[in-house]
Amino acid sequence: MKNKFLIVLAATVLAVGGLTAIKASAASREKPHHARNRVMERIAGKLDLTAEQRKEIRGILAGEKNTLKALASRSHEARADLRAAIRANDATETSVRAASAKVSAVDADLAVERMKLFEKIKPLLTEEQLKKISELEKRANAFAESAIDQIGSSVDN
Repeated sequence: MKNKFLIVLAATVLAVGGLTAIKASAASREKPHHARNRVMERIAGKLDLTAEQRKEIRGILAGEKNTLKALASRSHEARADLRAAIRANDATETSVRAASAKVSAVDADLAVERMKLFEKIKPLLTEEQLKKISELEKRANAFAESAIDQIGSSVDN
């Protein structure tokens, strides 16, 4: 039951962009799945999902489990290949761009899947919950902008 709930929350994280999970995982020294579970629990709490909403979202996500798992696997593989292409002794701009294009293709597929999931989940949410999702997105964007602003700051000082 707990695993199904975590799958529901994972999709919710995907639906709102996932940057909150990245932030928490990067700030945490816990194993990634522990940090992700904590973030998902926090998001469910912030959205104040009812038992019925959780049940319906679990059903939606259960139907997409294989697709999500396959996309996550493809994403991991493409990113690992990109890292290897960058570090290769015979690395070229062409080889890195080709590996990067594979990451972009998977990212596009993930974005489409997040859109499809959100379109299925959205009707289950109240206007207040949708507003909360917008607030979470704004906070994630602010975090990203702050992180971008900090790039190179230790070098400048």
